[in-house]
Amino acid sequence: MHVSFALFADAANISQEGKLNILGIFDAVHVGQLPALHPRATFVVRIKATPSDAGGHPMLVRWINPRGAELWRSEAELEVGAPPPGSTELDMPVILQLDLPLDMLGDYRMTVTLGDRPEVASVLHVRGGAPQPVVPPPSGQLVS
Repeated sequence: MHVSFALFADAANISQEGKLNILGIFDAVHVGQLPALHPRATFVVRIKATPSDAGGHPMLVRWINPRGAELWRSEAELEVGAPPPGSTELDMPVILQLDLPLDMLGDYRMTVTLGDRPEVASVLHVRGGAPQPVVPPPSGQLVS
């Protein structure tokens, strides 16, 4: 069992067909003042499991500020069921909707640990100050 990806998004859901839908993936936010709270962020984790992973596995999610201080944690037991006959791999999406406390500018980390496996981290860059205007390129010029 391993984490295929972990990311921040505006929203996510699982369709009736079992498809994972993710809207508005981001890795940076801009705040006008601190402390701040990024409301209703969605953190999406895609876990891949094999038939040998059936059973319970501890999962730990931690929100860590740029100085390395843990702002919160959540622990759960992830129950992996047996896959359908003939399947060799299971997709297990985990969708967390949460408010992210921001106490300083810099790079925050959301870490995910499955049992004794290595920690996986997704970084969120928190910037502040006056927003920089977007200047369009002169007419007829391409931007790469």
